[in-house]
Amino acid sequence: MRIVVGITGSSGAVYAREFLRHCEADTYLVVSKWGKVLLKDELGIGVKDLLPFVKKEFSDDDLSAPIASGSNHIDACVILPCSTSTLGKIASGIGDTLITRTAQVALKERSKLILCLRETPLSTTSLEQCAKLSRDGAVIMPISPPLYFVPRTVDDYVQGFVDKVLGVIGMRSSKGWREEEL
Repeated sequence: MRIVVGITGSSGAVYAREFLRHCEADTYLVVSKWGKVLLKDELGIGVKDLLPFVKKEFSDDDLSAPIASGSNHIDACVILPCSTSTLGKIASGIGDTLITRTAQVALKERSKLILCLRETPLSTTSLEQCAKLSRDGAVIMPISPPLYFVPRTVDDYVQGFVDKVLGVIGMRSSKGWREEEL
């Protein structure tokens, strides 16, 4: 399985790092300019610290990268975290960075596109963009950790959401609510 992971400047770097650590697919990483700032500000790390968890990293300004073309199959594009600016560009058909171009490719090729928004509250414009992209086939996943398994630590909250994303791309099944009663 080939997964492209985009990291933008919206808060939530810990979710991206943990997703990369737990994703067992071939992952290709693209970090925006503000995503790099986010990694440093929130986790005290740089892109180089994520490289052990990815097959290859591409520059966000490299629109000649193989993942910018639909002729190179990917199974999913996960943008985690996804800023509302990135959401707006994707909804408007703007592919001016490798992250937004790869999202456009995922939509046109009918690959999974998962946008993990970490923003609240959402403006009416952002909600309309979410609805448009959802109709076009994208999966909109606000970063909202599941609580039904009674997490005890922040790490549990983060892992709960990461497991949910991994389940949506078909990598694993997350623990369900009252699953033992099935």
